[in-house]
Amino acid sequence: MAEDLHSLVEIDRLVHEPARLVILTILNAVEKADFLYLLRETGLTRGNLSSHLSKLEEAGYLQIEKTYKGKVPQTLVSITEQGRDAFITYRQKLNDLVQRINKD
Repeated sequence: MAEDLHSLVEIDRLVHEPARLVILTILNAVEKADFLYLLRETGLTRGNLSSHLSKLEEAGYLQIEKTYKGKVPQTLVSITEQGRDAFITYRQKLNDLVQRINKD
């Protein structure tokens, strides 16, 4: 049991934070999402979403593209390969931990 708990310490804390986990979960399922869609789906405030996106971008997990839709500014967000790998690794570690605990 102690060994199982030690593996929890090794989980990527950047992904583990609930708001960032929701963002990565959404982006893992789509090619790109605009800021307003993420705002609506996550339920975060603009400032909070922006802060979490910045942290994920700094880590190389997201790519943020500023563009225009007509004359309206648009922010498009996509998950990078590194971000997808981090998300998949996180899910696998968490699933493995849950399965080991359920065996006991």
